[in-house]
Amino acid sequence: MNAFAQIRAVRKARRIPQLLLGLTGYGAAVMVLVQSGLGAASWSVLTEGTAISLGVSFGWATNLISLLVLVAWIPLRELPGLGTLLNVAIVGFAADATATVLPDPRGPLAEGGYLALGVVALAFFDALYLGAQFGSGPRDGIMTGLVRLTRLPVAIVRTGIEVTVACAGWLLGGTVGVGTVLIALCMGPLVGRFLPLVAVRLPAVPAPAQHTR
Repeated sequence: MNAFAQIRAVRKARRIPQLLLGLTGYGAAVMVLVQSGLGAASWSVLTEGTAISLGVSFGWATNLISLLVLVAWIPLRELPGLGTLLNVAIVGFAADATATVLPDPRGPLAEGGYLALGVVALAFFDALYLGAQFGSGPRDGIMTGLVRLTRLPVAIVRTGIEVTVACAGWLLGGTVGVGTVLIALCMGPLVGRFLPLVAVRLPAVPAPAQHTR
């Protein structure tokens, strides 16, 4: 569905709150992983490596990667939507807000707890906002586009993306930790498990009627 079809589609009373909750929770989960100190998500590694290589700030590197990823949507024929725009607006704000209230973990046990909670939360809230069917964020659009074109399971496609992005970021100078490896290997299977449970079912759009002579 294009952006207009996504907005016109039924069940908005559930889909809009689900989208907002998913994006907010996703941003909070990103910060939980960062605070664990055991390794950030693959895209954060790539952002850090890009910032180091180009000599720009983390924020500018984030924006540059988002732009390049959106360009990559073109051959995948992925359609932007409300979720694409709100992803940029909400996730970063939620992460910053979480950082102001989240205490630093004290000791290996607390760090491991943050990591485990962050991985599961990241996958769940990722599936939650995707399941609202308002379009993917810039990075998740790569996953949904490849799943649609290749017909491979979400778990395989997501894991391949996570590993590729993490390796590229590491080669550019980004920091990789045990958490990065865990996220890269677990996100695909977890998102694949959660998505069918939270996806909002929408009626199929009828095909245009064909007139015969």
